[in-house]
Amino acid sequence: MLRRDSSRRWADIDTSVDAARKSACATARLQRSATTSGVTRIIIRGDGVAAYCCAYLLSKAGHEVTLEPVDRPRLPAIMLSDHALALIRDIFDRADLFRDAPHIRRRMVAWGPDSTPLALDHSAVVVPEAILLKELLPSLTPSDSAPAWTIFASRPLPAPAEEHPFGSRMASAIAVRLKDASAAETCWIESLENGWLFVIPNAPGSAWLLAVGSTPAALLSESGIIQEQIAEAQTSAGQFPAYPRIVSPLSGDRWLACGTAAMAFDPLCGDGTAHAVREAILASAVIRAVANDGPVDGILAHYQARLTAGFRRHLALCREFYTSSGNGPWWRTELDSIQQGIDWCDTRLKSHGEFRYQLKDFELHALR
Repeated sequence: MLRRDSSRRWADIDTSVDAARKSACATARLQRSATTSGVTRIIIRGDGVAAYCCAYLLSKAGHEVTLEPVDRPRLPAIMLSDHALALIRDIFDRADLFRDAPHIRRRMVAWGPDSTPLALDHSAVVVPEAILLKELLPSLTPSDSAPAWTIFASRPLPAPAEEHPFGSRMASAIAVRLKDASAAETCWIESLENGWLFVIPNAPGSAWLLAVGSTPAALLSESGIIQEQIAEAQTSAGQFPAYPRIVSPLSGDRWLACGTAAMAFDPLCGDGTAHAVREAILASAVIRAVANDGPVDGILAHYQARLTAGFRRHLALCREFYTSSGNGPWWRTELDSIQQGIDWCDTRLKSHGEFRYQLKDFELHALR
């Protein structure tokens, strides 16, 4: 939500992942590679953005893919930045995707003690998760052969995978009615003593309120800015974790984790949907490299290290925002947890050494 580097379309999981945006040429190369590599059957457990992206890329490369959906609640609204939407459009070759969706063009930010609202340019669309997934659902040919690999894009994961959480903050989502129906293109964010609030308009006069740290009622009672934008609180969509967390190990014997099954981000900073797509690009490249007789252990170690490095970058960005947000006990506790996560990542990355692979046009290439 608070993007610090708006000049880039997306941050890299791999240093050359930007080349993947050239989707027409890269997709053609994927299709040609199917004639020179062995066909592998992959089961993808999950039905989110990462699962659909993996399925699309792997099927384009000629592999047999089966999706196993899971029953879970859908998010009522997802805000896709221009960076995220451009990436999705490139991957799925959908240049017109969500062209007519509600658009956010400005954000009002009151961040830090005694801060006044700062107006910043913004550009994003807001769509319900169910609509997003309906648009991205790939067309697959059913197969009943034994799978060679399983991609877990949803929990549970096989042993010995274990989640490592860094924080305890929870979020609540509530539908609200806005006082100013003409402000549908403006989102609001405000830091408070015990958490923060975020308002995402999804139609004229209506929005979703995200409350992180304490209850929506308690945070609104502290608010001097967002409280003034809301005429009425309506339906609650429930609670969900808002603290960063990562699974370790991220892969094992003929399986790997991807998307939110691999790691989850604080919604304050970092575009979770774009991160999920980038993970899927790398995961599908890893499967194809192994199918082409690449060294399994080395390729999976690269996947583990790349995702860990991406998670560390997210934590470092969280640390910047949480440092400047407030001085109360809640912020200090969560900031300590973020630092623990950074230290955890550093320990694991220290033993990895230099990266030996590079992602280029959806393919993983050995550097030496």
